[in-house]
Amino acid sequence: MISFFIAVAVLIGGYFVYGSFVEKVFGADKNRQTPAFTHQDGVDYVPMGWGRIFLIQFLNIAGLGPIFGAIMGAIYGPAAFLWIVFGTILGGAVHDYMSGMLSLRNGGKSLPELAGIYMGVSFKQFMRLFTLFLMILVGAVFIAGPARLLTNMTPGYFDFTFWSIVIFVYYMLATLLPIDKLIGKIYPLFGFAILFMAVGVGGSIIYHWMPVPEVVPSNLVNMHPNPSQYPLFPMMFISIACGAISGFHATQSPMMARCLKNEKQGRRVFYGAMVAEGLVALIWAAAAMSFFGTVGGLQAFLAENGNNAAVVVDKITHTWLGKVGAILAILGVIAAPITSGDTAFRSARLIVSDFVNFDQKPLKNRLFVSIPLFVVGFILLQVNFDILWRYFAWANQMLATATLWTITVYLCREKKCFWITFLPAMFMTMVVSTYIVIAPEGLGLPLIYGNITGAVCTVLATGMFVYWKKKREKVLL
Repeated sequence: MISFFIAVAVLIGGYFVYGSFVEKVFGADKNRQTPAFTHQDGVDYVPMGWGRIFLIQFLNIAGLGPIFGAIMGAIYGPAAFLWIVFGTILGGAVHDYMSGMLSLRNGGKSLPELAGIYMGVSFKQFMRLFTLFLMILVGAVFIAGPARLLTNMTPGYFDFTFWSIVIFVYYMLATLLPIDKLIGKIYPLFGFAILFMAVGVGGSIIYHWMPVPEVVPSNLVNMHPNPSQYPLFPMMFISIACGAISGFHATQSPMMARCLKNEKQGRRVFYGAMVAEGLVALIWAAAAMSFFGTVGGLQAFLAENGNNAAVVVDKITHTWLGKVGAILAILGVIAAPITSGDTAFRSARLIVSDFVNFDQKPLKNRLFVSIPLFVVGFILLQVNFDILWRYFAWANQMLATATLWTITVYLCREKKCFWITFLPAMFMTMVVSTYIVIAPEGLGLPLIYGNITGAVCTVLATGMFVYWKKKREKVLL
């Protein structure tokens, strides 16, 4: 339990200490006019209060990630606490803040366009295709999961197809309507509900003084029941994505960058929302490890229930929070992913409109861009959910890696402290390149080949950056 308290304190302290340092590195200027005013259109560029934007950003980036990912990551043991805490402070929050602030400084541009400015045309085209694919994949994933759960909770004539259509209709409304009409009104409520559930679970951990395992050397081992097939590195770092670092977040930050009234609010919204998500992930990881007595007890319960993290959420919330917990559990496993899926499609619309320079104020233009995206999303919905989820997890971390390298180049160009993203970029390069070699959905090769490949890819990426940096310095002399 002591480790849990320390982890919470370090996360909160990280926001004030390291968050302030990152803000200083970027150079947020409270007097600079933001795109919410310079590009105001009543649809996507709409000035809103920072508190409202914070809750929208939190719900956008959260979804199921900090809950389900933390539960599945807890299978590996207390090492998960270290990744959540330091991954959030040094990686995820920096990634989210910098991507949001870069968009803010560049007229609210989407991630691929930002990549093009700092990494060149070829990288921009890659990022356009990769990011667009990920957004549609996220939308499909976050239709399939909630639709399947709703099917199990309702009479037989409300089948999977029915709920998929219902969610699709909602997605279309959320994608097409002005951001302050639907998203701006209901997201803060759902965001507050997810935070309230986390506080309730965290309070229950303390009230019942649960046996949360301590972060001590003897516990920092791979506790997964099949450690040879699921090594701690890199598997845990992919399993816990949204609770530490997630490329999906960099696609959501530009949406909120179009609504901020002041650059100084960026740390509260972007860095703060990621720290809040890290706290949610930390609480759920601690709950999962302690509720069933031990990490082994969690593993046994998951094995009996098809490794379905939703069952863990349902069990914990019903036991500790009663009827209120039941309602919050529904919000957590159904409403939260839906509200991430709709903003994924909205983000996809903005990416396409930025690409073709298509004014999104007229409704017919929004329809013209959105309909093909929904068609592709519906096609992906026919693919097995487990397969979709596995590829989403890797693609998500791959995008985070590409975003970190983009920010590193920007910081270097501006002669700012690029180490704050350079080191996380190197680490994530090692994670994603090792994972795709050894994972079942990748090449499925032994770990030694994955480690070698990961090291080679990291050295190559680092070498390319160092070469570019030295070449640039010679040109500037």
